[in-house]
Amino acid sequence: MGEIDLVMVNWARAQFALTAMYHWIFVPLTLGLSFLCAFFETLYVRTGKEEWKSITKFWMTLFGINFAIGVATGIILEFEFGTNWSNYSWMVGDIFGAPLAIEGIFAFFLEATFFAVMFFGWDRVSKRFHLFSTWMVAVGSNLSALWILVANGWMQFPTGMAFNPDTARFEMQNFWEVLFSPVAISKFTHTTSSSFIVGSMFVITISSFYLLKKRHVEMAKKSILVASVFGLISTVYVAFNGDESAYTNASTQPMKLAAYEGLWDGEQNAGIVALGLLNRDKQPGDELEAFSFEMKIPGVLSLLANREFDSFVPGINDLVYGNEEHGIMSTAEKMERGKLAITDLKAYKDARKAMDDVAAEAALEKFNANQDFLGYGYLEKPEDVVPPVPLTFYSFHTMVFLGTLFGLMFVLNLYFSMKGTLEDKRWLQLAGVPMFFLAMIASQSGWIVAEVGRQPWAIQDLLPVHVATTNISAGNVQTTFFMFLTVFTALLIAEVTIMLKQIKKGPEGI
Repeated sequence: MGEIDLVMVNWARAQFALTAMYHWIFVPLTLGLSFLCAFFETLYVRTGKEEWKSITKFWMTLFGINFAIGVATGIILEFEFGTNWSNYSWMVGDIFGAPLAIEGIFAFFLEATFFAVMFFGWDRVSKRFHLFSTWMVAVGSNLSALWILVANGWMQFPTGMAFNPDTARFEMQNFWEVLFSPVAISKFTHTTSSSFIVGSMFVITISSFYLLKKRHVEMAKKSILVASVFGLISTVYVAFNGDESAYTNASTQPMKLAAYEGLWDGEQNAGIVALGLLNRDKQPGDELEAFSFEMKIPGVLSLLANREFDSFVPGINDLVYGNEEHGIMSTAEKMERGKLAITDLKAYKDARKAMDDVAAEAALEKFNANQDFLGYGYLEKPEDVVPPVPLTFYSFHTMVFLGTLFGLMFVLNLYFSMKGTLEDKRWLQLAGVPMFFLAMIASQSGWIVAEVGRQPWAIQDLLPVHVATTNISAGNVQTTFFMFLTVFTALLIAEVTIMLKQIKKGPEGI
């Protein structure tokens, strides 16, 4: 393996993070608002009241603006796999490409087919067919997310595949195992339901603004009522599948779990950190305290991880240096076995080239014994398996804190809506205005936990990020980084500008 340009690797990571985070500004709003539009139109069709049609068309217009601009960032994101991550694309294209192809052929096609009917078919098709089209756009949008999250879930927990030593590629063996991986399922359900919260908070933010300004009052109250019901149901479900995500992390990515809880040394009856300030000087293997300040709820982390209060949850040090008592192999031993796997794979290829079948078979047998540790052979030191703990920890706890706040906001808005006094609660309207922006922070934080928490892996345990890149100069990536930054910022400014103009007009301007 040639020398790796770590400057290029870091710029490639920065560019992908930039693209993904900009893309994720648009996606959760698309996923959540699509269903809210379907709910609003369902109420219009069932009641026949024109006010619901006006409400539907208003939110649908904002949905369309967001959808159109979000597509551009998604396309660039997929192209980056080929431009900056060609080693990754080569090694996993057989698996990773399949769900992305399905997303493009099936889900996006479903979305695009009914999108035109939803926007331009109000007076051209029947009410029920138009409603059906709106629901199909909502379903199609979320099916698009399904296939992308299946691909991402496989990176977090590779399953349903086999390594081909002749081509040095991972090849799919069982599509259904990839699709129904527990990580893929929890990732899809958690991501989409949290996006429903983002969409609901978008409606509440704009509607609260209207109530403060005494404009479009009836539309705002009705919108808040529907968004609060949808958001509250979604919040309960997010809590449920968030628990399931922690449980799957415990068995598939224990280092990520330890990082987002700041758990350096494993514990029985491990507590979850309710509030804490990390000691930033803390490093693997040292004797420093993990926290400058912490408040824990005893036993809860053990319950989340293993469904037992007194069970053992490994910490970062256990996973780096091993723990014989609990059967945890050290990273140093995994690295040694990974290096053996790399050596045996080379010996197999050399034997195949020399047409020495006996030597090839012997080398392949040795390789198979250690292939599960293949990625560890490319690490320089055991501590490399530790992700950035502060970023992971604070992102996770920001997400959890804000999620709890959103639940309270939905309850309050629903309660006062049902009492008919929402219009009088100026303090609640003031609190509602920034909620969409906080929801975006929570959504972005969730992705930081998911992606930063699994570093240094592009594919968990099998392919480190620095091995997955393309052999191009750092200057090329730097140039495109700033090009994308400019384009994405312009797109975001364009969306905000267009949306603000439409919000200023209100439903009468549709």
